[in-house]
Amino acid sequence: MTQVSATEPALTLLAEIVAEHGPVLFHQSGGCCDGSAPMCYPQGEFRLGENDVKLGEIGGMPVYMSGSQYEGWKHTDLIIDAIPGLGGGQFSLDNGRPMRFLTRSDICRLPED
Repeated sequence: MTQVSATEPALTLLAEIVAEHGPVLFHQSGGCCDGSAPMCYPQGEFRLGENDVKLGEIGGMPVYMSGSQYEGWKHTDLIIDAIPGLGGGQFSLDNGRPMRFLTRSDICRLPED
């Protein structure tokens, strides 16, 4: 089951980034300042931790979150969007573009019994 989806603006921005940089991956930021900014990295340039959880894929690119952060978000579907603004973070490939990625969440689901 996938726990992540993307809006059309996010998929358009993602396609531009992939065309320029090749395959990428997203890692949901857990920092206090960029907590809603999914970071976008070239595949192979970001070291995944052994506790990182793959939430699914958007536009064919994988989306991860740290295991500890996942514990608080595991009952929520995440929606990756793109909104006007400069880059989602200092290290994200979308930096310097007129759009940035933003994570929104759907209403929390109750755990299935």
